[in-house]
Amino acid sequence: MWEERDSVPMESIWSYAAGSGYAEEQDLTGCTVVANDGTIGHVDRQADHFGMRHLVVDTGVWVFGRSVLVPVGVVRGIDPEARTVTVGCTRAEVKAAPRFRTDSETMDREYLASVGDYYHRLPPQDTSAD
Repeated sequence: MWEERDSVPMESIWSYAAGSGYAEEQDLTGCTVVANDGTIGHVDRQADHFGMRHLVVDTGVWVFGRSVLVPVGVVRGIDPEARTVTVGCTRAEVKAAPRFRTDSETMDREYLASVGDYYHRLPPQDTSAD
């Protein structure tokens, strides 16, 4: 059974972490999204429904042309010059997240809660420099 751990606190999964480099109202559309083990895709759009801030990431051909929804609490760094957003999880973890099928899901509180719960339960990642 999963218990509270060193992962992202549930209430923080929908907020950018201090030190992530996010500036309020910053447009991340088009930024490349990078996981611990490679590129995921690019930010298609940002949304904030019910206080649940997230990114919709277009994965291109990597996951058969589908998009994934990523809560902003997993964002570890933003480089505005390089136009990259780094997330604290792996490509496989993103791929295994609850499937994002339609735009209406970004307005579905239950779906968003299931996505938040999934990312909240991921084991902490080693984010130390090589």
